[in-house]
Amino acid sequence: MAAKRVLVPLSDTVTVRQTVGYAVRAALEDADAVEFHLVAALPYDAAVPEGRSLTEDAEQLLTRAENWVEEDVDDTDTTVEIETAVVGTNEYLFGPRDFAEVFEAYATSHDIDRIVLDPEYQPGQTAQLIQPLEREFDALGLPYEEAPVDRPARHERLIGGGTERFDQLFATFWISYGFYLILGDPTYPFDLVTGAAVAGIVSISLAYVTFTFPLGRLRSPLRTVRFALYIPYLLYEIVKANLAISVVILRPSMPIEPVLTRVNARVRGGLPLLALANSITLTPGTLTVRADDQRLIVHTLIPGARDDLFDGALERAVRFVFHGRSGARIPTPRERDDTEIIGGDDV
Repeated sequence: MAAKRVLVPLSDTVTVRQTVGYAVRAALEDADAVEFHLVAALPYDAAVPEGRSLTEDAEQLLTRAENWVEEDVDDTDTTVEIETAVVGTNEYLFGPRDFAEVFEAYATSHDIDRIVLDPEYQPGQTAQLIQPLEREFDALGLPYEEAPVDRPARHERLIGGGTERFDQLFATFWISYGFYLILGDPTYPFDLVTGAAVAGIVSISLAYVTFTFPLGRLRSPLRTVRFALYIPYLLYEIVKANLAISVVILRPSMPIEPVLTRVNARVRGGLPLLALANSITLTPGTLTVRADDQRLIVHTLIPGARDDLFDGALERAVRFVFHGRSGARIPTPRERDDTEIIGGDDV
């Protein structure tokens, strides 16, 4: 009789042990032989520093899960085999649909009979799934079973976040105010007043969206220094792009080639993506139309602006701010084949 194949997607949650235990019990009820496939999906490409760290964490989780299965089948006569795998190491998973497609591909290639899903599944602390993975499984027509687990009580504060929420408001205000004054005149009283008003509105509206994690995790002093180095670099890029646009406009032929592009950036959502999207928009010749997790839709006006975008100078600079020099040493979007022209004459 062929072995029954069970896939259990794993992430380090408070219910992962219960999920593995349920998968074992359910499989042993009606099978003489079982293959357990314990699989962890990574949100980052293993080539970047964050990916290497997460790969080690995933391998440790798989080792623990393998031990759990061996403990649970210790007293049974059923033939049991255990396979472990880390998937997504050669790509960059952006959202819940990407994770669902990776598990679907694994299930198809290994003839999986049953998928047991942890209801608390998350791919990692740096890649929270906004939409539940179950919804994407349903959209793909991928059958699964959600493990019945006892979720721990979540003692969350209903009102306020104490100093943390104040820090989010404060940080968003000064980031917005700083950008406003860069574009305006910091010595002009009208700009000082209107900038404060605009920054106040932005901070109240977007502070809790921009900072989706505690500010204590920012390692603020070091990143503040790197951000201070980033500002003159951004100003240099703005001046350079202004000159390039001016040269094009002054030429009689005006060789303007408006094109809509898609770039899969190697920065994750929240503040890093906000910094990159705004930096691209501040640079003449490029305009961020939409930012969805890591996918940026950018309108480029001239070929030079598009080449600069694909060469990823601003992306590497933003990664330097948030991840240091090791984080900036990654291939360009063009080298990664993470660029695509989706609208314009070049399509």
